[in-house]
Amino acid sequence: MKVYTLQDYQLPEKPEIIFWVGCAGSFDPRAQKITRALITILNKAEIKYAVLGNDESCTGDPARRAGNEFVFQMLALQNIETLKMTEVSKIVTACPHCFNTIKNEYPALGGNFDVIHHTQLIQDLIDEGKLTIEEGAFKGQSIAYHDSCYLGRVNNIYEAPRKILAALDADIKEMKRNRSRGFCCGAGGGQVFKEEEKSDKKVNTERVEELLESKPDIITANCPYCILMIDDGLKFKEKEDVNVYDISELIVQANKW
Repeated sequence: MKVYTLQDYQLPEKPEIIFWVGCAGSFDPRAQKITRALITILNKAEIKYAVLGNDESCTGDPARRAGNEFVFQMLALQNIETLKMTEVSKIVTACPHCFNTIKNEYPALGGNFDVIHHTQLIQDLIDEGKLTIEEGAFKGQSIAYHDSCYLGRVNNIYEAPRKILAALDADIKEMKRNRSRGFCCGAGGGQVFKEEEKSDKKVNTERVEELLESKPDIITANCPYCILMIDDGLKFKEKEDVNVYDISELIVQANKW
């Protein structure tokens, strides 16, 4: 699989988009599969993109959510300068946490970029005819959809993921708590990095129980942290026969790439 970097472009040519991979997509083995899926889609659609590689640092989102504003600003300012040096203003990421931080929090520190989530990009590519989905790939299967907090409730992006899922020709299951009333997987606010506060039930277990109520064949989300938390919840419930995938992975599976 070819992964394009800035060094693959000869000046004055430059990429159209910077693919911000994020910490999970770079280092977590499960989330790396999402990164590979999105790269496959970008290559198939012939999008001129580049990743920053070692020049990409954490956005600082976990530090800010955990209350360490100094570390957040240090990381943010470093990333802003790196992104400005690329002279590419459009950024795509598969992580809603990275999406929210770069889009909504970097401008206060001088980082004004055009940031889109990968579901928005995929839907645009479908609308433009640059990306097609094999018909009937998931016909007869039920897919339960989980709204990621930082894409849905925080940024009001609900339709792009659902339009993509509708094109898969599957039976899409909506949760009782969805859209603006969506329920967190448990990863928000830095929870994925620490032990939860004392409670009768873990947040991800409660969400997985809701997802399983619809008796889905597949669960899908659009955030690497949601994928990790739901996957852990499925293991706890001993329901490992139900697979959880990012929407980009479903596109790759549908087209047999």
